[in-house]
Amino acid sequence: MHERSLPASPNWYCSRSSDVSSSGLLGAGAKNIIYLIDVSASSCRVVGELVGHKDLVSGFSFCSIREEAAHQSSVSAVHWSPVDKNLVVSGDEKGVVVCHWYNTGDTTSFFPEPRTIFCLTCSPHTWSTVAVGYKDGMIVLIDVSKKGEVMHRLRGHEDEIHSLAWSPVASEDTLYITEATSGATAGDEKGCYLASGSKDQTMRIWSSAKGKSVMTLKLPYLKKRGSAVDPGVKERLWLHVHWPKGRPTQLVGELVIWDLTRTGKQRWTLLGTSSEGQNHNRIVFNVSSVHLQDDRELIISTSMDREIKCWDLASLDCCWTLPTLGGFVYALTFSPVGTGCLALGVGDNMIRVWNTLTTQNQYDTRSFWQGIKSKVTALAWHPKKEGSLSFGTDDGKVGIYEVFSNRPPQISSSYHRKTVYTLAWGPPVPPMSFGAAGGKPSYSLYSCAGEGTILQHDPSKLSGEAADIDKLIRDTNNIKHKLSPHTDFSWKPDGKVVAIGNEDGCIDVYEAPSLKLLCSIQQHHKIINTLRWHHDHSSPPELHGLLASGSSNATVYVHDLRSIIENPPESPVVLTEPYRRLCGHTAKITGMVWSPHHEARLVTVSYDGTAQVWDVLEEAAICNYRGHVGFLLCVDWSPVDPDVIWTGGKDFTLHEWKVSTQEFTKPPKGKKMMNGGSVTGGVKAVKAQELSGEDEEDEVSSTSCSVPPSAIIETQRKAFTAVKSKDKPDLLKKKKPRSMLPVSTAMDHRPKEDLLQDCITLASVKHNSAPPAGCVPGQGDHIHLGLFSDRQALYRMFEAEEEGHVEAGHFESVVYLRLWSGDLEGTLQLATEKGELNDHLLSLAPMAGFQVWSRTVEAFVKQLCLQEQYLKAASHLLSINKLYEAIDLLRSHKLYREAIALVKARLPAEEPVLKELYTCWAAVLERDGHFSAAAKCYLAAGASFDAAKVIARKNDVSSLSTAASLARISGEVALAQSLALRCAKDLAAAQDWAAAQEVLSSQESLLVHRLHLCVAELLAVMLADPQAASPPCVSTNLWASPGERHISIHGRVKAVWEEHFGVSQTSAGHRSVKTLLQELKSLESPTPTANIPLRQVQLYSSLHLTRAVLSWLSDDDGQLIKELWQAVAWLRDAGHFCVSAELCRLLFPDGQVTVCSLNHPKVLQYAEEEAKAAADSLEAFVHYQRLYQHWWSNPTQIQSRWESVSPETRTFDDLDLGAYGLLSERHAACQASQRSVREIQERIAALVLRHSRAQVGQLDSGEKEAADRPLQLSSSREGSADAEQRPEEQETLLSLSTKMSEHQKQLADLPNTIKMYPHPDVVECCLVLLHISKSSSLSESLQQKAKDLLRKYGTNPSVLKTAQKFLA
Repeated sequence: MHERSLPASPNWYCSRSSDVSSSGLLGAGAKNIIYLIDVSASSCRVVGELVGHKDLVSGFSFCSIREEAAHQSSVSAVHWSPVDKNLVVSGDEKGVVVCHWYNTGDTTSFFPEPRTIFCLTCSPHTWSTVAVGYKDGMIVLIDVSKKGEVMHRLRGHEDEIHSLAWSPVASEDTLYITEATSGATAGDEKGCYLASGSKDQTMRIWSSAKGKSVMTLKLPYLKKRGSAVDPGVKERLWLHVHWPKGRPTQLVGELVIWDLTRTGKQRWTLLGTSSEGQNHNRIVFNVSSVHLQDDRELIISTSMDREIKCWDLASLDCCWTLPTLGGFVYALTFSPVGTGCLALGVGDNMIRVWNTLTTQNQYDTRSFWQGIKSKVTALAWHPKKEGSLSFGTDDGKVGIYEVFSNRPPQISSSYHRKTVYTLAWGPPVPPMSFGAAGGKPSYSLYSCAGEGTILQHDPSKLSGEAADIDKLIRDTNNIKHKLSPHTDFSWKPDGKVVAIGNEDGCIDVYEAPSLKLLCSIQQHHKIINTLRWHHDHSSPPELHGLLASGSSNATVYVHDLRSIIENPPESPVVLTEPYRRLCGHTAKITGMVWSPHHEARLVTVSYDGTAQVWDVLEEAAICNYRGHVGFLLCVDWSPVDPDVIWTGGKDFTLHEWKVSTQEFTKPPKGKKMMNGGSVTGGVKAVKAQELSGEDEEDEVSSTSCSVPPSAIIETQRKAFTAVKSKDKPDLLKKKKPRSMLPVSTAMDHRPKEDLLQDCITLASVKHNSAPPAGCVPGQGDHIHLGLFSDRQALYRMFEAEEEGHVEAGHFESVVYLRLWSGDLEGTLQLATEKGELNDHLLSLAPMAGFQVWSRTVEAFVKQLCLQEQYLKAASHLLSINKLYEAIDLLRSHKLYREAIALVKARLPAEEPVLKELYTCWAAVLERDGHFSAAAKCYLAAGASFDAAKVIARKNDVSSLSTAASLARISGEVALAQSLALRCAKDLAAAQDWAAAQEVLSSQESLLVHRLHLCVAELLAVMLADPQAASPPCVSTNLWASPGERHISIHGRVKAVWEEHFGVSQTSAGHRSVKTLLQELKSLESPTPTANIPLRQVQLYSSLHLTRAVLSWLSDDDGQLIKELWQAVAWLRDAGHFCVSAELCRLLFPDGQVTVCSLNHPKVLQYAEEEAKAAADSLEAFVHYQRLYQHWWSNPTQIQSRWESVSPETRTFDDLDLGAYGLLSERHAACQASQRSVREIQERIAALVLRHSRAQVGQLDSGEKEAADRPLQLSSSREGSADAEQRPEEQETLLSLSTKMSEHQKQLADLPNTIKMYPHPDVVECCLVLLHISKSSSLSESLQQKAKDLLRKYGTNPSVLKTAQKFLA
């Protein structure tokens, strides 16, 4: 077996891809192989491999389990029960959990949740308890002894569950949870703690007894976990947790050890902080622990940085590090200067340099990744300069690393187009002029790549252009033909000659520096994969000319070129016989190297998966190494130990093995292709395949991969089946195209005799002046001969073929036949008739002339319209300059946008059709409710008025504001004013006063409306009850803040107008009072009803109040008092009596109607009767409200206050004086007549209703009695007492009409001012005054007058009943 080796990297993004046994044997799943590593506190060693899986190893646990097929989907998690040694539990991507009992071979399946399982773990204390973690963050505890019954569903994580770990103690009393979210300890119930790690970067501790989270640990942000990593590689998220045995209070997560009994930053400690570079520099995937016999506890971790590390749990230091490989080992080479320094080129985009001779750390390895973006396929150490390592990559890049410095590599500016196969240092050749004498390097770097070229690079100036040596070879050897692509080359150690292998199997040997061709070896017949010259040191001179070569055939040839090199021939020599032939490999040769310790001893590696050591002179096989799984790619002999050889290959591993210990001598018979098939085309082709498809099965886990973890795992799993699918034949045959000449083609399938006779007939036709009797080529039985005879015969054949196509319905074939015969016009006519025109035929139409082309285009346009391809049809009309027809076509199919674009692109801006299109499109958009788009069309058409109107149709504030601005900008002044007013009214109704003012401020002509809104805002603010829960204003102006409530509102309005609007008695122009008043008079307000909201009522009331203030400023006292009356009447008539009373208090704080304002004292003077009547009515209502205020105050306080005053000093206050205005006999008579009219109208309506029902026979006796009752009731409300006793039969329609006429005449005789400006109900006022007189002293005359009015006008029964106690 091998001595030392670097294994493949453990699989990424798997919850349990590694495990360690109690004896210290670590198993790690890498690809489809499990590597067994013997670990101790001081070292590690790969001791074996478990081979057998055909797919990616997603889980590994130490147990013995036979092969099972219970799962239908990929297994994503597996665990061996620590309690029951016979139980193994596994879960798959579909959510199925399977229990395997090893001793009996039984299996049981459960389906606890229809989710993707990410991980699972068996309880170390109860054999039947299993915790399952899912992709969506759910954790489920199941009991496998009860058919997978779900014990608890643990919810808390927000993303994938990456790992689960049970506490090593079978109780929940070991932790003392101190976090506020966790509550008290869970020691009262039997259970066990469970730790979970999730992609959300949190770890949670769960109580299995309570089924809830008791602690949450947030992973700390670690700025630097180790050495630098490639910043271009995006770090993916993974969080593994591990609970060490015997340490119930310590938890390991992401190489941070947590003390669960502490809090804060003291809770966690980072592993490996004692020295630099101990910790992993990428995320950790798996952690497992082992307790050795010497009582040392170790932790083994695997990471994305492709290293396996061992940690001492006591000191938290790293004991050792085992590097792993994440790709094919393409190249390995020992440094000729630094003894024992081994360089590896790996398919995971990294170079490893391993000091194999160190005694302290047997795996002392450094990784280099900077500047490398693809697989490293070739390496070469500088022969003299220590630490200078050249490398070539899959993407054609060539560079040089100085491995003992931290500088990034030098990259050659000359790139290969394909994979670099070989690198070598050699003497410079022209045109590069190097030389030691000039102080320049004496070596050039040569590279050979997949495109077949060899480039010479200047190592001191890699930024310069590299030279292709093919030019020198042609010039020196006068070669005119194309050289065969090169696949490998090798410089002789003394630098005198170079051997170049080619793709055709030929090997050319050239003499340096002119590269004169010495000989050509034509032994191989397949691509050359590897060439090696025998070394010069410590070997006889007769061996210095040996050249070994390997190709894609399995035989190794060795040629002795010493005589040719020492005595160069004048002309190139061709060698066809080898010096030695080494046979034994069963597949292509991929690499070879001569032993530096022996004479003529060669080791070769092959695609058969083995390494073979040969004695070349004896053509004898010495030993055969078979330790690898899969084909080998590289080999090198140890520079210090003659018995040690190093090999690397497809299995991602590097092996060190001894020649003397090998069991086998020759390669196995037959092709040993482990996990790979037989591939032809040579190793160079193999490398290309490996680099593109290798990797179907391997390097998908590379750090440069940008696919998500789930995709990576899926790709890895599908890789193996992908190779198989390539070998399957394509069962789907391509459909054979239909023949254009089926009739003549069918004639070729006749019997052989007929076909031979056709040849004789055709010869007779070609060589005789007249055809044989009955033979007309192209017709009848000789139709197929039309293809071999003259043109007329061909035309006849075409006609027959056309008839066949027409019968079959293949009109397209008929069109093509006519087209081939040159009848283009007929072809187009036929296609038009059949509706088979297409773009191809249309492109040929101009060949038949403009008229034909134009007719064809028009016909194609009709065909396209039937197919609803209107845009394409319009485009074809443009091709024949029918622009207006194209526009009409688009418009007729409502493609207005495209039609407008076409007009604007091709016609002048003033084109009338453009306006018409805009208008039509706007109408369609407006009908569909797209008002803003319609407005843009109207604007483009110059119809700004219509644009504003259509935007305003939305009728919301923003639309009205936009429409007003649009109308103002467009010069539509009247419309702008009207829209601005509508918008401002809506804003005012919503009490957005500031916005309303802003809308109106843009137009000076709306100043009077701004004044109106100013008054409305002040009125709303002053009428607002500060204690009421009314909705607040959306926005207010600064001047509308609540002021002193004893100031009259019109006085405050006057002050605001002067300060903020510039309106006063002296203002002129459009701000003059008369002008503003005249504008405001044009506004009308509706009749007050009880259905109008209070805000709207206040707006109408404020309109009259605005007129009143303007009348006051213009000294029109009569108009002032009438407008004030209207302002108060609006609120009163709409049913808002309290608000009306509050407005009266604001208008007349001192109660005097004749005084306009306390701040501006002035006694109102008015002469006209209407103004006086309005003033009387207003004063009556003011006193009416004060009367009720006096009545509603505490009557006991009034009585006591009155009695405390001596009789001599008692005087009548304003109540007496105001009450006289309430007891107006004229208004009492008017109100009595109006009541009588209303009562008579009700009785007439009831009488008519009863009569109409009686006419249609709808009343029975009971209904008649019910209908009589309202008549009786209305009769009882007659003005006199004896009317109450009058029988109902005396009430007729005639008598009621007579009474109605009498009362209406009485109302007509009253002055109009009494009816226009009413007073409060006089009878009601009389009752209130007489009631107040019991607690307050009123004048006898006032009381008497009230009693007289009650007796005269209080005829209503309810009034009479109330008045009896005052009139008795």
